[in-house]
Amino acid sequence: MGEPHSRIEEESPAQLPLLVTTQTQEEEEKDYHLDRILHRLDVFLCFFGFHQSSVLGFLLSWAVFLLFGVSVPVVILKLLSCSNCEKYQIYNFELDIIVSQSCLTAVSLGCISHNLRKYGIRKFLFVDRFHGHMLSFRKEYIEMIEGFFRLLVYWMLPCFLLKIAHEVIRIIYVYHHSWWQSVGMFLAMILSWAYLTTISLSACLLFNLVCNLQVIHLDNYGKLLERDSDVSVFIEEHLRLRHHLSKISHRFRIFLLLACLIVTASQVVTLFWVTGSSGIINFINGGDFAVASIVQVVGIVLCLNAAAKISSRVQGIVSVACRWHALVTCNSTDASESGFSNSAGNLEAMNSAGSLRINYSESDLESVDYFAPPMNTRPVSYLSTYHKRQSFVTYLQSNPGGITIFGWVIDRALINTIFFLEFSLVLFVLGKTLVLTTK
Repeated sequence: MGEPHSRIEEESPAQLPLLVTTQTQEEEEKDYHLDRILHRLDVFLCFFGFHQSSVLGFLLSWAVFLLFGVSVPVVILKLLSCSNCEKYQIYNFELDIIVSQSCLTAVSLGCISHNLRKYGIRKFLFVDRFHGHMLSFRKEYIEMIEGFFRLLVYWMLPCFLLKIAHEVIRIIYVYHHSWWQSVGMFLAMILSWAYLTTISLSACLLFNLVCNLQVIHLDNYGKLLERDSDVSVFIEEHLRLRHHLSKISHRFRIFLLLACLIVTASQVVTLFWVTGSSGIINFINGGDFAVASIVQVVGIVLCLNAAAKISSRVQGIVSVACRWHALVTCNSTDASESGFSNSAGNLEAMNSAGSLRINYSESDLESVDYFAPPMNTRPVSYLSTYHKRQSFVTYLQSNPGGITIFGWVIDRALINTIFFLEFSLVLFVLGKTLVLTTK
């Protein structure tokens, strides 16, 4: 009986270096995958002009934008005139769409390139080793960055197909030029639209990505309640998360504000044109309105959804901390009165009190919504630990945090306010354009 045990004891020290080597190789492989996906994202942003770290890059990026995103579609609309263009009011409609798309793209390009030039891709996404706890969440980081590209393809592809169908139909029924002129106009309009749309939608998805990366840390924050009993650890981690959210709000507040204003103005002008036009609105002259509106509204919805998700997680942390404080207080009192320490009886009392859960809405069901009850309750120094927990809960209630725009927290209440303001604006425009006369 003693021989097998001695053999195991002799072999186990030799196996330890193999285990350490295997774990090191796995860590290096994860680092390689994260570096590769970050490099892929960096190259993508550089290709579309978001990298403006040098004077040459700055001039080249804005020169391409002015030439390819503004001048080309305007020149095409001027030169390739037709006899049916005035009938369909194509020029006026197209010019308004180009102006709105160019303004939104300029805001996206300017705000994102400024942040990338100042912080770099890793600090911009908070995935560097000092700010993002990269070693603990590398797998989640990779999934979120890959999701950036998937979302971009999912939203670009149907709009791209709709844009192609619109341009083909318009060339067939409106423009009657030679085939090479029609093909050239078609390619120029499609490529210009794809360039502008990719930049504006990528900026919104980058904000969505930054928020989703912070959601990983917010979901993990509640697990500290079952791993640690030191209140100072909770406060220190919460301060770090609030600092990151404050940085995100500061970096994106101008972008979010200007993007909302541009999209709102664009939709109001579109509504004025559609309801105030005396001609017939069909797919030929109104198709671009539909495509541009889909892209702009989707971008704003992605931004607001990501910001509201952050605020919901922060409010959920306050709820979990309050319940954690109540459970620990009740069971600590019971344990101190009955003379028992942190034993199986205390554990049963904790489990009978219920689990710590965050009740998210249906849109948040993909998140981790379960936190196990704390296992480290001790009746020693009960009053002292109680006051520490109480001060921690009071701190959380007084500092909810979240993504803000000049002090306004982006949560469901603010989104409801924005919705009703937009709805009131729509009704106002309809009241000014759709007028029934008795004459």
